[in-house]
Amino acid sequence: MPLQMSREVFVTCAVTGSGSTQDRSPHVPRSPEQIAHSAIAAARAGAAIVHCHVRDPETGAPSRDLRLYREVTDRIRDAEVDVVLNLTAGMGGDIVFGGTDAPLPVAEGTDMVGAEERVAHVAECLPEICTLDCGTMNFAEADYVMTNTPGMLRAMGRMMTDLGVKPEIEAFDTGHLWYAKQLVADGILDAPALVQLCMGVPWGAPNDLNTFMAMVNAVPDDWTFSAFSLGRDQMAYAAAAVLAGGHVRVGLEDNLMLDRGVLATNAQLVERAVEIVERMGARVMTPAQVRDKLGLTKRAPS
Repeated sequence: MPLQMSREVFVTCAVTGSGSTQDRSPHVPRSPEQIAHSAIAAARAGAAIVHCHVRDPETGAPSRDLRLYREVTDRIRDAEVDVVLNLTAGMGGDIVFGGTDAPLPVAEGTDMVGAEERVAHVAECLPEICTLDCGTMNFAEADYVMTNTPGMLRAMGRMMTDLGVKPEIEAFDTGHLWYAKQLVADGILDAPALVQLCMGVPWGAPNDLNTFMAMVNAVPDDWTFSAFSLGRDQMAYAAAAVLAGGHVRVGLEDNLMLDRGVLATNAQLVERAVEIVERMGARVMTPAQVRDKLGLTKRAPS
C-alpha cells in the first residue's frame, strides 16, 4: 500500500505512567503538583494531549486515589495553558499469580476491582479522553497478567460513552483491535474511534515494522490512531507513526532518556517529537484543533 503520511499531527505526552520508574530518574513526577507541572510544561512544548496516571506522593507507587486525580485535573485546568486531558483507566485489572506450583491464592500486587470503581475517577473528573486497554495480556515480567475481560470492557466502555468521555483504545496486539471493532459494531463505543498502538511492550506486539504496519492496516480508515514504542525506539516511532498516517505519543511513561546517558524531562521529549514532525513537513496540531477533529468537549475548571 502507498504511504499516506499525516500532514497534521497531534502529540500526546504520557507524563508519568505506572511503571517502577520513579527511582530511575528525578524527572519522573510523583505528587499531583509535580505531575500537573510536568504536564503543563509538556503542553507549552507542543503537546496537544497529556495522558496522566497518579502516584503515591511519598513512595511513587501507582495509585487509583480519586483525590490525587482530582488535584491533578484541577491544577491542569486552572493553568494558563490549553491542553486536552487524557486520564488512564488501566488501573484495577492487575493479577499477580502465586507462582507455577501454587498460582492461587493470588500474590501481593494484585489489584482487581469492578468496572464502576475502575472508572470512578473518570466520572469524578470528566476528562475529554480516558484510556481503555482493549485486552488481556501477559505483562512484562513474572506472573503478572493485565486483565481486561470482554465483559469488563463492555461495562467500562459503556460507562465512558455514557459519561461523554472519548475512550482511547489501547491496543497492545492485533486481537485488541479486533475486539475494539466489535465494541464499535455492538454500539458500546462510538465511531469513529480513537486508537493508541502500543508497540514493543512485553509481551504484546513487538515493535518491528512488519508488525506495526499489520496493526496500522487493521485500524478502520475513518478511525484516528496514534502510536509509540518504548525506550530508545520512542523517537523512531514518532517518525514511523507520521509516515504511516498517524499521530505521536512520547513521554516519561515510555522512555526516560533524551540521548545516551542524558535523562529527559517530558517537555524535552515533546520538543524533540515536535522537531521530528515539523522536519518531516507536517504541522503540529493545537488542542483546539484536536478537539474539533475528535469531537471532544472541553471541561471548565471545577
